[in-house]
Amino acid sequence: MNKIYDLHCHSNASDGLLSPTELVLRAAEKGVHVLALTDHDSIAGLAEARRQAQESSIKLINGVEISTQWENRAIHIVGLGFDENSEPMLQLLEQQGQVRLKRAQEIGEKLAKAGIPDAFEGAKKLAGGEVTRAHYARYLVQIGKVANEGQAFKRYLAQGKSCYVKAEWCDIPSAIEVIAQSGGLSILAHPLRYTMTNRQLKRLLADFKRWGGTAMEVSGCGQTAEQRLLLARWAQDFNLLASAGSDFHFPCAWIELGKSLTLPEGVIPVWHRAELGGEALQ
Repeated sequence: MNKIYDLHCHSNASDGLLSPTELVLRAAEKGVHVLALTDHDSIAGLAEARRQAQESSIKLINGVEISTQWENRAIHIVGLGFDENSEPMLQLLEQQGQVRLKRAQEIGEKLAKAGIPDAFEGAKKLAGGEVTRAHYARYLVQIGKVANEGQAFKRYLAQGKSCYVKAEWCDIPSAIEVIAQSGGLSILAHPLRYTMTNRQLKRLLADFKRWGGTAMEVSGCGQTAEQRLLLARWAQDFNLLASAGSDFHFPCAWIELGKSLTLPEGVIPVWHRAELGGEALQ
């Protein structure tokens, strides 16, 4: 039986809806064998997830999704298999948390100017950890300002909209260095979700590899066969290992833990060449 690896998902320690315990239970229900919890700039959910994973016979990998900047764009780097007590990692996540808090407060101020007072406090009540744009979107749905979270982004929160705030995240080399110092591996998250041309994406991949990046996500939910094959070819072209992750945030029809995460032939899975969490996962 082939193992199912899902190395990218979120709990309510960042912008997911499920608690770490609920997330692991759902992963077990969906047949996942190896899971990485990769909350945004936070490892607050790892201890709880690990306790449940031990009871559910799931191998849990330490993970985090670090927000970075590249050519004035937000790029996400997943770190896997690092020491969660590493001082460089803890310092970086503390800095990222401060950036995230400042951004969240500024978004609240902009929403107040747009006629929506107390939005920061409202979003904070919905957050299990740090306040993100997703929590603002949920709050705007809750108070009836928009019909769904997508509308919240289109009207208020997306780049270019009145309440968008650009965050000054760390750069990619810094994230890769800290992950490596902490004993982990760096993975470029969901390459096709960035608004870029193929030429720009190839430059990003070249930079990522040159700076010490290890792998890129090749398999995720909602891809076409052509998209997956394109990503597999790029992984080969840039000599990057291939990772798989649902990027699950909440139960829905199109994104699910462990769903459709088979890697194409010809790529080398990150778990074949790497030790994650102190052991090889072949």
